[in-house]
Amino acid sequence: MLNQRPGTSDLPQEIQLTIPILQNMEVAATQTAEAVAGFMEFDSDQIDELKHALIEACINAFEHSKSQENKVYIRFVMRPDDLMVIIQDYGQGFDRESVPTPDISAKVGGKDDYKRGWGLMLIESMMDSVEIASGETGTMITMIKLRQKGGSQ
Repeated sequence: MLNQRPGTSDLPQEIQLTIPILQNMEVAATQTAEAVAGFMEFDSDQIDELKHALIEACINAFEHSKSQENKVYIRFVMRPDDLMVIIQDYGQGFDRESVPTPDISAKVGGKDDYKRGWGLMLIESMMDSVEIASGETGTMITMIKLRQKGGSQ
């Protein structure tokens, strides 16, 4: 199975990563994402988008989950047509509907000095699919990045 190209097996290949909630640990997640996406032959723009979305998801978990175990669990599932990344914490969860959509023109125009609050919007803009499940036992974000059709797959 070593060196098997993604998509050549009936079963998805999966990598699991557990990172502690410590400063800069999101970098460990992005290094893994880069290796996985590179193996799947994503192009550099797709890899950058995946890494940025993952950074935002990890930082949100770090800053807002208030997880008692201080860990974030990440699964990379390589499938023939896409890469699915699942970020999960066992913190306090949140209400997605209560998160305001940032007003980009106000931020760019200097009418809103608050520089935070872009994470979910950025994640959704950089990934092909995003699902968020959150409740009082934690949050799970499932992100999917499609492989480019017609590329060197």
